[in-house]
Formats: sequence, C-alpha cells, structure tokens
Amino acid sequence: MIPFNAPPVTGSEVEYMQSAMMSGKLCGDGGFTRRVQQWFEQRFGVAKVLLTPSCTASLEMAALLINIQPGDEVIMPSYTFVSTANAFVLRGAKIIFVDIRPDTMNLNEELIEAAITDKTRAIVPVHYAGVSCDMDKIMALANKYQLYVIEDAAQGVMSTWKGRALGSIGHIGCYSFHETKNYTAGGEGGATLINDPALIERAEIIREKGTNRSQFFRGQVDKYTWRDLGSSYLMSDLQAAYLWAQLENAELINQRRLALWQNYRDALQPLAEQGRLTLPSIPNECQHNAHMFYLKLADQQDRDRLIAWLKEAEILSVFHYIPLHSSPAGIQFGEFRGDDRSTTVESERLVRLPMYYNLTNNQQKIVIGSLLSFFS
Repeated sequence: MIPFNAPPVTGSEVEYMQSAMMSGKLCGDGGFTRRVQQWFEQRFGVAKVLLTPSCTASLEMAALLINIQPGDEVIMPSYTFVSTANAFVLRGAKIIFVDIRPDTMNLNEELIEAAITDKTRAIVPVHYAGVSCDMDKIMALANKYQLYVIEDAAQGVMSTWKGRALGSIGHIGCYSFHETKNYTAGGEGGATLINDPALIERAEIIREKGTNRSQFFRGQVDKYTWRDLGSSYLMSDLQAAYLWAQLENAELINQRRLALWQNYRDALQPLAEQGRLTLPSIPNECQHNAHMFYLKLADQQDRDRLIAWLKEAEILSVFHYIPLHSSPAGIQFGEFRGDDRSTTVESERLVRLPMYYNLTNNQQKIVIGSLLSFFS
C-alpha cells in the first residue's frame, strides 16, 4: 500500500531525542526548544516565536491574546479544519464564514468587507495547501477597520507572499508540526508567531499557564506568580529535538517536495488541458511549499470513483474538509455570510494524492500510472 502520508524522517531524529533525554530538561523551553524558536525568528524575521503542543494550542493562545469576548465575530473560511473555528468559539465568539476562491481554495478577499460589522474583531485567513491568501488586501481591511489578523499557516511553513514568510504578516501566525505537515515534531506540535512586539510579554504569560514564569527564568523577576488567563501551551523539548532534525534539513525537504509536486503537475497537465480535471493554481505573488497535491474532478461522484480506483491499486488518496458551516457545530456557533457559491461545490470535487518527503520516485510513478489509467 502506498500511504497518503508518512511523517518525514531525515536520520538525526533519534540522536537529538537521546541528547534531549540526557540533558535532564524534557519539559518545555529546553535547549532544543530555544534553538528551534531562534531558527524561525531569524529566518522569517519574526519578533517572537513560541513553540506549542499543536497548532490548535497556538490558535487558542491567539484567541486569548487578542481578548476575544462572548458576542465577538471572527471571519474565516468554512473550508478549514475545525480547530480554526474552535479556538474562537471557546472564547464565546460567533464564527462568520465567508466563501472561498475556487482557484486557490482560500478565503475570498473580495467578500470579506461585506461580512464586517461593528462586532467583528478578527480575520483568520487560512493558507490552504501552503498557498498564500491575498495578504495585502486582508491587511488593508484589517487596518481600515482596526481588526486583528490571525494567520492560520498550519500548512504554510516555508511558503511566502511577496517574499514574506506566511505566518509573519498578520499580527499573529500559527504553525502546525503535526505528522501530516512538511515538518513534524514527532507527531504533534505547533508554534505561535508574535509579529506585534506589544503582544510578546502577554503571550509568554498566557503560554506559561497565566504566570510570568518565563521572566523568572530569565532573571527579570525574583519570583513568579499568577498574572493572567493562560494554559499549558509548552512543547516538550523531546518533540523540539525531533523538529530540530527536520529544520536542519528544511531546504532539502522543501526542494524534494517541490520536485514531487512538479512531477505530478507535469504528468497531469495534458489532462487538465483537455478539461478532464483541474490542477492547483499558484498566484504569481506566492511561493508555495508543496504541502499537498490535489486534483479537482467534475463532481463528487467522479471524485469518489477515482478514490475507489486508486484504493483498488493499493494507493491511498483522500478528500479533505467537510465545510464547517454545514456541520452541526458550525450551524450552532457560526453563520455563513453571503452566498456559498464555491465552498461546498469545490470541496466535493477535490481529492488529495500521496505527498510526503520520503515518497520514492518509483512509488510516485505507480500513482501517476494508475491515475492515467483511470482517465484513459
């Protein structure tokens, strides 16, 4: 069976995890944690990066950090993972779903302004497949209406918008290092990118269970105490050690994924030109990270036939999100503002192909061969 995903392995993970175990500092903010955080800060020009147990935790931190209150409205796409919405619902917010662009599957920047009311507090763009939303227009709207922008860049590590790293453009960015992502922290993991320096001190307090413990360890205070709302949002240093092995090979992983992505596109371009399928679209302003390769077929029935065909050939392909606004919780906690012209119909057409760093050339040839057989 060729799996849909396999966590990346570079070869140094076990050595670094053993080093972390021998250090006597396995809990958060050990040596590997600091090393990883500095890597992101320096490479992406971020004021402060804080590792977390997951991207879900990072989003929850962001909701706390911008003081989301009951009755506030938060704008986001419906075509996203449940954590994007849950983080704000937990604080009492109402989720306002806005339609997506069919070309990138991202939040349609032209529809956001019509969804803004005096209750709106934040916009949450989700960079689907590591392809950036139009961050210029989104930031302009945020400035106009004095809103926060929380980038859900779970899939966007190493992607850019006009040369700027995804996650580093809004007020706060959130990364994922889940095993399905380009870089993993041994299964789960995330990071909160604080791009507004005024938010750093409180972010550290929220992450440390609401205490100023980080200041205590730096010698800035002689004791620490409970200062604010917070939770346990620290990544284990054992996970950070695994992640460090990935980041040492970040360029290698990125280039390999891009090569695999291009192989798929080259092989399937003739079918796209014949109108048999739709391939991913990458706007000129974006440099993507080959997080996934997806196809869009004529309709859900066609999509399901392809998935069954590949499964028969022992190749695992999958569809993606069920739009949140059509789910029971989405109906309870949210509202779709405007018309659903693209979200549902495009989600029903999409199928994702096997895509991971350790996918071999031979395995990819088998996948491509099976695809071409299906369309023939």
